[in-house]
Amino acid sequence: MNVLVAVAIAPFGVGDELAPYVAEAIRIIRGSGLPQRTTSMFTEIEGEWDEVMAVVRDATFVLAEQGIRTEVILKADVRPGYTGTIDRKIEAVESLLAEPTPTA
Repeated sequence: MNVLVAVAIAPFGVGDELAPYVAEAIRIIRGSGLPQRTTSMFTEIEGEWDEVMAVVRDATFVLAEQGIRTEVILKADVRPGYTGTIDRKIEAVESLLAEPTPTA
């Protein structure tokens, strides 16, 4: 079953600069070959449930296996029969925003 997830994987107790640790997790996600997109707060991943959850696990454990306490925030959209939603959702909103705004 296809799923689109938004996941944030972050270390705790390693200081103020988290980017190097976050980059380690994102490297795992990008290396998965699944459709993905990283923003300032989350990384979206789309694919079959088991594949996506395995990537989330691997990206989490790359930090946890270093003894780093790791927080995972995950939001999942499971929509049977749909694929390509990582792009389709944005395209639908952008299409509506491109339309002229009705005047009152």
